[in-house]
Amino acid sequence: MFYENYYWGMNFIWWFLWIGLLFWIFATPYEVPFQRKRKNSPLDILQKRFATGEIKLDEYTEKKRILENDFSK
Repeated sequence: MFYENYYWGMNFIWWFLWIGLLFWIFATPYEVPFQRKRKNSPLDILQKRFATGEIKLDEYTEKKRILENDFSK
């Protein structure tokens, strides 16, 4: 089945090329077009800002109360 430099009908280098191409396609993380993503709500953004230390506790509680009142209506 092995004829000089041919392995199952392809040169040995082509096997490396196809395996590398398949690895690149399936192992590389990328965003899928038109995929629905969960958008950050204003409350999520506020929580992230509080967690990173951009805003203090009193400002966080005040803005959280305002946002929760807006969402409840």
